[in-house]
Amino acid sequence: MTKIGELDEEASVDGTGPATDDDLAVHVVEPLLPQRIRRPSDLLRFLATLFVLAAVIMLAFVAKKTLNGLEGDVADGTSRAPFLLSGLAGVLSASAMLGVPVAFAIERVLHRDGLRVAEGLFAAIAAMVFSFVLGEWILKAGPEDLQVLLTGGRAGVEPINTLLTPIIAYVTAVRISRRPTWRAALWSAVALNAVALFAGLAATILGIVVSILVGLAIGYATLYGVGSPNTRPPGSTVVAALRKLGFVPVRARRLDDDYQSSRRYAVDLKDGSRLDVVVLDRDRQVAGVLYRLWRRIRLNSETRRKAIRSLRAELEREALMAYAAQAAGASTPRLVGTSEIGSEAALLAYEHTPTRALDSIPDKEIDDNLLAQIWEQVLLLQVQRLAHRRLTGDSIHVDAEGRVILTDARSGEIAAGDLLLRLDIAQLLTYLSLRVGAERAVAAAAAVAGSGVLADALPLLQRIALTRETRAALTKNKELLTEIRDRIVELKPRTEAEEVRLERFRPRTLITIIGTAFAAYFLVYYMTQINLNMITSAKWGWTGVALAAAMLSYVAAALMLMGFVPEKLPLGRTVLAQFAGSFVKLVAPAAVSGVAVNTRYLQKRGIPPGQAVASVGASQLIGLAFHIALLLLFAYITGSNTASSFTPSRTLVITLLAVAVLILVVVSVPRLRRTITKRLRSLFSGVIPRLLDILQSPRKIVEGFGGTLLLTVFFVVCLDACVRAFGGSINFAAVAIVFLAGNAIGSAAPTPGGLGAVEFSLTAGLTLAGVPSEVAASAVLLFRLLTFWLPVLPGWASFTYLQRHEAL
Repeated sequence: MTKIGELDEEASVDGTGPATDDDLAVHVVEPLLPQRIRRPSDLLRFLATLFVLAAVIMLAFVAKKTLNGLEGDVADGTSRAPFLLSGLAGVLSASAMLGVPVAFAIERVLHRDGLRVAEGLFAAIAAMVFSFVLGEWILKAGPEDLQVLLTGGRAGVEPINTLLTPIIAYVTAVRISRRPTWRAALWSAVALNAVALFAGLAATILGIVVSILVGLAIGYATLYGVGSPNTRPPGSTVVAALRKLGFVPVRARRLDDDYQSSRRYAVDLKDGSRLDVVVLDRDRQVAGVLYRLWRRIRLNSETRRKAIRSLRAELEREALMAYAAQAAGASTPRLVGTSEIGSEAALLAYEHTPTRALDSIPDKEIDDNLLAQIWEQVLLLQVQRLAHRRLTGDSIHVDAEGRVILTDARSGEIAAGDLLLRLDIAQLLTYLSLRVGAERAVAAAAAVAGSGVLADALPLLQRIALTRETRAALTKNKELLTEIRDRIVELKPRTEAEEVRLERFRPRTLITIIGTAFAAYFLVYYMTQINLNMITSAKWGWTGVALAAAMLSYVAAALMLMGFVPEKLPLGRTVLAQFAGSFVKLVAPAAVSGVAVNTRYLQKRGIPPGQAVASVGASQLIGLAFHIALLLLFAYITGSNTASSFTPSRTLVITLLAVAVLILVVVSVPRLRRTITKRLRSLFSGVIPRLLDILQSPRKIVEGFGGTLLLTVFFVVCLDACVRAFGGSINFAAVAIVFLAGNAIGSAAPTPGGLGAVEFSLTAGLTLAGVPSEVAASAVLLFRLLTFWLPVLPGWASFTYLQRHEAL
């Protein structure tokens, strides 16, 4: 607890003049403010610097020839300059670059700010050590291309400049950027030194840029690690700011102990009334910026809210929303004053009304009258085009007389579009359904807002549209949104809800794109390692066998599908459907494309959706069983074989142990267990009845089980023929194990067709089996050409043909 009465009598509350008797009588009760805090802005700058550093290095690799050419031109030009002139320029620029930080340190020490200088020295030492270690690693073990780009291929050139990096780290840690004169002098010296180093062939362009970025990163990391002096104004300064607004505080108390959110104070006034004061701290305005940026990029919500907001903008935003809500007639806390508190904070003062948050009210006390009041208040905002954006239990309050009061409007929007208003309805409807059930929540909303408003919000009842707290609560009641939709449709059966896509992209899509990019890079590197002379010397007889086996695999896949469908399917179109699936593999993971195409094909054949999904699920289930059985069978065969080209016993043990560990992890983690169980249940629901129908027909049994077996056999034959086409020799059972393991990895990979994962796993498997690496790489390239790339063109033709004839 701090008391203004304990301050020096010659100093006022805000330090601008002598204190008055009223000032000395004010008691401020709050926890002791921390001396140092970690500012989110420093962490954000650190991450941004790392991102820029990675981007610069990647661009340098792309423009490698341009940079090397520029280095050569400079070397040729500077060789003609007088040695004395270039040496003198280097000495003077280095002296200036050292002199500015030293002068700034002396100035800070004279102003009794030696701690800041000590932090800068710590950052400089860390930067020097880090730059030296990183430079030594680059020279001795780093990529050759990176060495050339950072040193120009010249001996004695440091990849990371051990003078420039510590100086940049030092000036960053002492926050010299806040002093315009010192900042201009420093960067002028750095620029001159960079030119001198480059012209004197003592550094490269990339080396100078990387040295500066590494110094900035270490400086920001130091600032965030050791923290910065706490400049947040204490409660006494808040009281002084209120007094300037004309209020006469007599007592103030901090309401929360969370220094990571907006501070709130309860301030008692001399006339017996009370104020609720919200303090916005400048250093907290970038808190949560990464999450907000992610939501802005991922979602389309028509919001004009900036992800990074200034203190002034945040103050004006909350004040404007409060005044607009009062003008709309909504029951909200009355804003009676706003003020900046120096340059580091601002406050908003509201009239106090004793209330309880809806979250603190038991569910059984939420009656229909209270629900109706909540909807009435929200509709008052909606009429004036005001979107609250945070209708949750902590922003809906109830006063002593049972009246509803809406709070926490700082996230709101004025002149909101239809989408934002409908999002408010969807959010409130979902939250109330979590509290009182979907039936009561929908009925109360319809009684006040009407079924038309609910019908408009129907397409927005999506998890992604809700607040973070509501999404977390829905994990315990996953069917609630479906129940809400059903209740709305019961009220208005003819509702035609247009599809509203809020997500610009899904995280799974982003993962697929990133995985595909890495896979493409791997393939490019992988193909550069292949001996082209070996490819031209391939035995075309074995290549023909591989091609025939690859084409027959599509017939086997068609027989497999036909065997698990009791209805009769034409063989020709079913084969075309399998080719169409190979075309879809270009844009979808291998485990998804075939299932989607086959399900769609069966539905177009007149098979009900549930039975179509069950048939495809049955084929997948039996295929999985065959896959595991064949893997164990061939592992046993190779284990009993004494061929020196393959040592399966150790491999089999390692494989089984890895599978056992994976199963143990999945079973022990509840979230993973529920996710996999849900996926399997949705995929294989109805499979058992479908299998019972099939088992009654011997012909279907032969087609289904035979097609499943032949599909694997043809793929193994194709891979074996590809190995033999390049002169390799390996046990057929070993090839089968390599294919089965590689196919499983490819099915699990998020990239289209398992791109990258299949190539890597098959090449590694063949190499471990004793095939020379060059032969293995060439064989896998041919195998993927025949089974993945070559069928794309006939797959596209099949896809187009089936669509034109409404068969897909």
